[in-house]
Amino acid sequence: MCTNFTPTRNGRWTRETLGIDVTQVSCPTETFPRYAAPIVLADRDQGVQCVAARFGLIPHWAQDANIGRRTYNARTETVAEKPSYRTSWKRRQFAIALLDDFFEPNWDTGRAVRWRIRRADGQPMGVASIWDRWTDPGTGELVASFSMLTVNADGHPVMGQFHRPGDEKRSVVVLEPQQFAAWLNPRHEPVQALLQCPPQGVLVSEPAPTGRIAATSALAPAQQGLFG
Repeated sequence: MCTNFTPTRNGRWTRETLGIDVTQVSCPTETFPRYAAPIVLADRDQGVQCVAARFGLIPHWAQDANIGRRTYNARTETVAEKPSYRTSWKRRQFAIALLDDFFEPNWDTGRAVRWRIRRADGQPMGVASIWDRWTDPGTGELVASFSMLTVNADGHPVMGQFHRPGDEKRSVVVLEPQQFAAWLNPRHEPVQALLQCPPQGVLVSEPAPTGRIAATSALAPAQQGLFG
């Protein structure tokens, strides 16, 4: 599971790995469900681009944006079946969320303590995601949103540490840079092989009991007009 992360602002890394500049996208210091964050997608007309999108997928048929409070993570085992996600999956609306780290609760002390998870090599990470677009019926605003895909992580040396004892352990899918193109352009590539728990040694974790909470509104809007 992932409910809170730090969007990367490392423009050099995104230019070298994806050919885009993440610093051109406005987002808060930390992202929570319904906050804006940078994602990369391959638009059929505009090619690979980086856009701001709300964390918590809002399916095109939703009556309002509140559904995004519950759709920030999508299980890979059921993503093709769940009403909120199945259209994005069928259309292969795949994206990469760009972040420096994310946070999970560790219960080893008997209470939830916030821990930080990051790449061991110190580089930003690209997390496999799905996206959709939704038109606000009240304002006509076109909103991009996304959900991170998760896989079982029982027994994983890092991701197996988090959430309450007895609960299933889950992890986001951390793609390697050499996998980015295959995920963004999946028409001729099987994607199931990419949906794996991070191999041992890729991630490290550490206690992070306090953190800055972004002052940006939880309703920080995604960019408009990018998918019309």
